[in-house]
Parts: sequence; C-alpha cells; structure tokens
Amino acid sequence: QVQLVESGGGSVETGGSLTLSCAVSGYTYGRFCVGWFRQAPGKKREGVGGLSAGGGRAAYADSVKGRFTVSLDNAENTLTLQMTSLKPEDSAVYYCAAEGAYYGDNAGCLSPDEYNYWGQGTQVTVSS
Repeated sequence: QVQLVESGGGSVETGGSLTLSCAVSGYTYGRFCVGWFRQAPGKKREGVGGLSAGGGRAAYADSVKGRFTVSLDNAENTLTLQMTSLKPEDSAVYYCAAEGAYYGDNAGCLSPDEYNYWGQGTQVTVSS
C-alpha cells in the first residue's frame, strides 16, 4: 500500500522559510515523476516543483523559481520542499505526489492530472 505523509507545515511571516517533508512508503519510484503541489481556497491545485525520480533538474512554477527547492532522497524515501522568501500568496495547503506520468521533460511533472498517489496535505500560512 502506497502512503505519502507530509510534515513541516505551519505559520511564518513574510520573508520567512519553511521546509516540508514527504515520507513515501510502499512505492518504487521507477521513471515516474514526483512533485509538490499547492491549493489555495477557491483556486485550482497547481504544481510547485517536480522532477523525474530518475534524476535531472527539477522544474518549478514561475512564481516560486529561485525561492523553492525540491529534492528527492531515494535512499530515505523522502521528498523535500525547501521554501524561502515566503510571501502571503504562497499560503495554501501543500501536497506531495508520486507516480506522475513522465514524458521525458521534468516540466511535465508539474501537472497534477498525471499523478496517481497523493499525501493528505499540510497547511502553510504566510502572514504579512
């Protein structure tokens, strides 16, 4: 049984930092995508950062480039999202996901429609 469990969410002030972790169990990555997504109230779920479990540079949404970093530790089965210079518009529920269809470009790992497994989500709130 595949399980993804996020941790590390919370409340910070503008300009602060948070690191989210996603513990993955019961899953073998293969060449599929893994990634982080977020959903704010009244908005669609959007990709934040994603990459192929086979390697390569992660792809990021334009809104977070230079501020967020996604990394995958295959040995520890942990997907991490480091967030810096946080802004109020980054406030959302953040989800990790696994087994996204990979079409040869990590940019494709940002599409939520391609994923089969999801964590329960963790809230991030950035105050101004």
